[in-house]
Order: sequence, then C-alpha cells, then structure tokens
Amino acid sequence: MGQNQQQQSQKIITIERHVLQTQRLYPEATGRLTNLLYDLALAGKYIASKTSRAGLAQILGHTGQTNVQGEKVMKLDQLADQAIFDLIDHTGRLAVMASEEHENLIPIPEKYPCGEYVLLFDPLDGSSNIDYNVSVGTIFAIHRRKTSQGPGTMADILQPGRTMVAAGYIVYGASTMFVYSTGHGVDGFTLDPDIGEFLLTHPNIRIPEPPQYYSANQGYQSLWSPSVVAYTHWLQGIGSSNHDALSQRYVGSLVTDFHRNMLAGGVYYYPADIEHPQGKLRLLYEAAPLAFIAEQAGGLASNGHDSILDIQPEKLHQRTPLFIGNRSLVTKAEKFINN
Repeated sequence: MGQNQQQQSQKIITIERHVLQTQRLYPEATGRLTNLLYDLALAGKYIASKTSRAGLAQILGHTGQTNVQGEKVMKLDQLADQAIFDLIDHTGRLAVMASEEHENLIPIPEKYPCGEYVLLFDPLDGSSNIDYNVSVGTIFAIHRRKTSQGPGTMADILQPGRTMVAAGYIVYGASTMFVYSTGHGVDGFTLDPDIGEFLLTHPNIRIPEPPQYYSANQGYQSLWSPSVVAYTHWLQGIGSSNHDALSQRYVGSLVTDFHRNMLAGGVYYYPADIEHPQGKLRLLYEAAPLAFIAEQAGGLASNGHDSILDIQPEKLHQRTPLFIGNRSLVTKAEKFINN
C-alpha cells in the first residue's frame, strides 16, 4: 500500500474505534460507558432506517394516544422509544431509564442485571414535524447512579446536569449525524449508509465566532416579556449599531435548530411566556443534555438567570426556559432579562 493510501485509510475512524481510543486515555475506565454509547449508536441506526422510509412503511401520523406532556404521540415517537429500551435494557449497563414519553421512570426488567449508569432520553425530538419531512432527532444524557445497588430510583434520575458523564444527540435528516461528548470536547459522526457505520466527520466541534443565526418562534412574541422582546430586537440590529444583525433560522425541531447553530454559530431560545411561566422545554431530556454539549463546544446554556447545568431537578418532567448557543449571545440575554 502506498503512502497516500495509508494516509487515507488512517482517516477512516468509526464511532466504535473513536470511543475505544478515548477510553484508553483513562486507565480507570471500565469500558461500560463506551459500550453504552455504542448501544445508542446502534439505536440511532435503527431509528434512522425507519425515519428514512416512514411513508413507505406507513408509520407516519399519530397513534391516537397522548403522552404525559399532553402532546399527541406520533407513531415514530413510539417506535423510537421502544427501540432504545429494547436495545439497552438487557445489557447490564443501566440501573434505570427515563423517557419524555413515560410518566414514570423506566425500571430495568428484573430478569436482567442492573448496572452503574442512568439514561435519560427524548426518543424523537421534533416528531410533530416528521409528517412534513423535516429533520428530527434523539437527545440523551447519561449519569452515574447515586444509589449503590439494586434497581435505580428517582434519586438516580434527578441529578443536575453537572453530574453528567456523557450526553449527545442524533439528527435524522439529509444525513444522519451522531454528536456526543464525554466531557472532553465534542465530536460528530455521519452515518455512511453503504457500510452501515458512523464515521468521524466533525472532530472537536467548537461553536464558531462570530455567530450567524438566532432561532426562536416569534409567533409567540406577543406572549414574551419586554426584556426578551428587547433582546430579540438587539439580535436583529434594531436600535443598535455595535454589532452585525443576525439572520433568523427556525425549523421547530430543537435538536435541528441547535445542531445548525453548533456548526454555524448562533443562539436558540425558548423563553418563559405568559402561558408557560416555567418554560416549555424539558430540563432532563432536552435542555440539560444540550447544555452539556454546548459548554463542551465553548458555548453556554441558561434559563435566563442561571446555568442550565446547575439547576437541581425536582421532578421528572420539569420544564425550563432555555437560551443556548454562543456564550456571548447567552450572557447578553441574561443581561437583558436581569436588568
């Protein structure tokens, strides 16, 4: 093999190889977290295969059920939720799970051993868009359990974001991307459908400066506080000449909007409003995992007052306002809100 061919082959890094290489940097690592991340990658491949042929497989539309959030359950929501559970429940790596789609925590079946980790996930974020061929995604967070043995408990689930050992998301769109962090930077992998494997395509992701976009549903602007409206005007360059105006980009799938801003620079925000004074996004399944990713990429996430990662959850489906993206834009939002 020639030198050029050798160099090209060395550039092909699968997600399995990458997580194994990362594991070797830490002598205390047991390999269980590595295997758990690969379990999630496998779940991502399965969900991607279903979302890409949803219309053909007649799995678009609603199930006729409503979840704990009061939202209509999409057929693909149910499929993704069940897939993640089925692919991980028996591995002995988890003590307990929690999903946006379940009212209570999800225990590990008694016939399987309990492990040392806790998994929280939104199986299919943005699923209301799936019927219109808009990108959707899976979001996940991993903690070490707090209890020492036996089945996992609510105490294992209700941990602040600072205790996470890993977090990530999978975007199902024109291509499928798996983005994750174990607290040592952020890396992105793109699924090659020909070989059925995630390959490293975006190493060491950093949110770029200067930012380009802001992402918010301005259809709710009449419900926002004056400070959030003023912040939006500042982003648009209205009444300010000390920075370039940002362009608005808003898809309505949190993971998709966040992913774009991760790669291009920008801020996503879903503030508290008159109808949702506690915010609308879920702290454990959406805000905290993406906050972990954002900080590892040099950004920040806030509820307008405090870091998302420092919030102590009090209940399973707790909601929160969210401002996330470039650190400079998030701290500016806090200044508007707190002045």
